[in-house]
Amino acid sequence: MSDFEAASAGAKMDFAKDMSYGDYLNLDPILNAQHPLSEAHDEMLFIIQHQTSELWMRLAIHELEAARCAMLRGDLPPAFKMLSRVARIFEQLNSAWDVLRTMTPSEYTAFRPSLGNSSGFQSHQYRLVEYLLGNRVGALKKLHKHRPEAYARLEAELEQPSLYQVAIDLLCARFDHTPLAGAPEAQVWSAKPQVQDLWQRVYEDPRAHWELYELAEKLVDLEDYFRRWRFNHVTTVERIIGFKRGTGGTAGVSYLRKMLEVELFPELWNVRGAL
Repeated sequence: MSDFEAASAGAKMDFAKDMSYGDYLNLDPILNAQHPLSEAHDEMLFIIQHQTSELWMRLAIHELEAARCAMLRGDLPPAFKMLSRVARIFEQLNSAWDVLRTMTPSEYTAFRPSLGNSSGFQSHQYRLVEYLLGNRVGALKKLHKHRPEAYARLEAELEQPSLYQVAIDLLCARFDHTPLAGAPEAQVWSAKPQVQDLWQRVYEDPRAHWELYELAEKLVDLEDYFRRWRFNHVTTVERIIGFKRGTGGTAGVSYLRKMLEVELFPELWNVRGAL
């Protein structure tokens, strides 16, 4: 008997009547969901890159929604674990740009016409992540009106407090401060001096406010990885298409650079200069 046979002795080999690994993961539809529209070799890379990104975003949404629920219950330790996981999800998404950057402008040009007007700008899951975190540009939900389920989910999210709003509500409650209203759905969150002052009290005495201190750092960590992902998105796009307009009609790199200026949790960044 070979070493392999000895090591695998006892392993189940017949799955005609039992659930296998592929069955559990429903792999057949996943592995057969890539349908390039051109003969270009690199279109498969492009499709798989974006499909896997959407799967990671699905997990990020799952974790962010659960973290918000835990925070609403005042149960912060589980939320810390979930927020840390989301930060690492964006680290994983960030690494994926390294694979896409192996594609040259010539290789992308070979299949770019096949994309038509489709673009990552139209990802409803990415938009849901932004809405969950507090970057709520309500007008952009119009992009998804042709998909009723996605549109309804975005509308439902806008009716709930964002994760950052829940964090601010906790902050206000711990300091017996009057609750602060969130941003209207058509606006991104703008920094509020009262919120920064409260976070400053947390950072000036971490031991006395340890849970809020840890919550703040988990949020900063998450946004740190999120910013890196956005930055690498910009550089990847510039490396492959330069300053051409995006397939979805945006200004391409210029639009993505503008998005780098968006701060999800501005008071948590501003307070660092005030300490």
